[in-house]
Amino acid sequence: MAQVKVRSIGNSLGVVLPKAILTRLNVKNGDILHLTEAADGSMRITPYDPEFERQMQLARQGMAKFRNALRELAK
Repeated sequence: MAQVKVRSIGNSLGVVLPKAILTRLNVKNGDILHLTEAADGSMRITPYDPEFERQMQLARQGMAKFRNALRELAK
């Protein structure tokens, strides 16, 4: 567990993540992080985008359903 402090950044508030946490998340300056709420009301910070994963799952289903048509189009 890491402890961070809420700080004033310009006219906003923010937190600075320690280098070890950034390395573990495999993120760098400019990357987008997502906050998701857990069932118990806690918050989770992750580089994982649940909406993107949902879209990819739908794309995989479509590719499986139309496999033969996609194969013909690739020729």
